Amino acid sequence: MKTKLAIVTGGAAGLGLAMSTKFVAAGIRTVMIGRNEAALKATAATLGELCSYKVLDLQKLDAIPACIAEIVNTFGQIDILINNAGINMKKDFLEVTDQDFYNIIQTNVLSVFAISREVSKVMVKQGQGAIVNISSMAAQYGIPKVIAYTAAKSAIEGMTKAMAVELSPLGIRVNCIAPGFIKTAMSSKALDNDPERKNKVLSRTPMGHLGLPEDVADTALYLSSDAAKYITGTILPVDGGNSIGF
Repeated sequence: MKTKLAIVTGGAAGLGLAMSTKFVAAGIRTVMIGRNEAALKATAATLGELCSYKVLDLQKLDAIPACIAEIVNTFGQIDILINNAGINMKKDFLEVTDQDFYNIIQTNVLSVFAISREVSKVMVKQGQGAIVNISSMAAQYGIPKVIAYTAAKSAIEGMTKAMAVELSPLGIRVNCIAPGFIKTAMSSKALDNDPERKNKVLSRTPMGHLGLPEDVADTALYLSSDAAKYITGTILPVDGGNSIGF
């Protein structure tokens, strides 16, 4: 069987790293896209010959088409796109400036739209493909101090449905993962320094513990595989029940 080709944005850190690792382990050639060349290079070296990278600041929308063209010229195909890259900002609503809001939207929404459009052009010619977007619990219920991030991830969930309706008849499935509270270095530091917040998170999570990056990676692999060939337009929480907890 021909080796599949996956693109993972933000693929060298956090959830992206877990997904890149999982895809390579499954025998999928994986191209990571990100800004930090040192991290990308180190990750590619660790994961081996099936892993490579492209250095790109996804805020530079006009550079995305050329990046995707380079990947197609090199590998001849794109089977999977994981839209994982994103930024957050914690700030009181009344203090968020127009520029603050725009910066989050540009990276978390506009770049997802632009890269999905360019990759979809390739997938349409192939007659097949799978796109997996990454949302957040911020789109499932209200979380204070993340107004721009909440708006962005809510847009991602709406875009997932709209993309699925247009692209699925062309052979491209589009789905979305909404991670709950996942144990990463960043989240551990934040929660460990705020016992009240940590207790609130765990008390409303029926499974009673944080998830692991691998939990999200397993779901991304499933949604982009033939095992999910009749699934499109879904938003799947991977959250230990947090979004339905009380």
